[in-house]
Amino acid sequence: MAMKIDILTLFPEMFGIFNHSIIGRACEKGIVEINTVNIRDYTENKHKKVDDYPYGGGAGMVMAPQPIVDSIKSVKAHNKGKVIFLGPRGLTFNQEMAKELSNEEELIFLCGHYEGIDERAYKHIDLEISLGDFVLTGGEMACIPVIDSICRLIPGVLSKSESFMEESFYHGLLEYPQYTRPEIYGGERVPDVLLSGHHENIRKWRRLQSLKITKNKRPDLYSKLKLSKEDRKLLSE
Repeated sequence: MAMKIDILTLFPEMFGIFNHSIIGRACEKGIVEINTVNIRDYTENKHKKVDDYPYGGGAGMVMAPQPIVDSIKSVKAHNKGKVIFLGPRGLTFNQEMAKELSNEEELIFLCGHYEGIDERAYKHIDLEISLGDFVLTGGEMACIPVIDSICRLIPGVLSKSESFMEESFYHGLLEYPQYTRPEIYGGERVPDVLLSGHHENIRKWRRLQSLKITKNKRPDLYSKLKLSKEDRKLLSE
């Protein structure tokens, strides 16, 4: 059964990106179903407005609760998944969260805009996700990478050649260095071990490189690792 994803947004056209590449192929195969819903279609305002000035004053506009809540209720009639809001108060998104959400059968994403959403709409939201401590022009910008990272973990979305099992963050490590032809470029040679054909030595080399790169570039990730006996041996050598 396909994972069903509904995206509530003011700019449905932004999600045409999912018609291409890996996620596009997954949609064609029926592994993933991605639908967009225009929040503006649900406003009761005769001018199709979905925002208004904030009470108490302040810069910018705030998305009104009525079109948000009504669009959620409408989608809930055929999608019982969690409602996920892309906003600054949320948990910082990571690979573990992507794994958990990839096991869901249905999901609903709500993209905010302007200065945020009316506080009264939050009671209809199950989970808030943030990409980090920086500001984007709209929730759509955050929604795209979140959906992409979730969908690529669904069985059948990636081919064997595109397997995610050894990618950065999947096991809490950054990925090892990758090389392709030519064997020598710019005076630099591909490491001999990768040309040896000795699969066990290649595996150990890659593991060691992942450990070293993670320790140097992401000490925060490295500090959370539980090093195996083999890991300690590789590092000591």
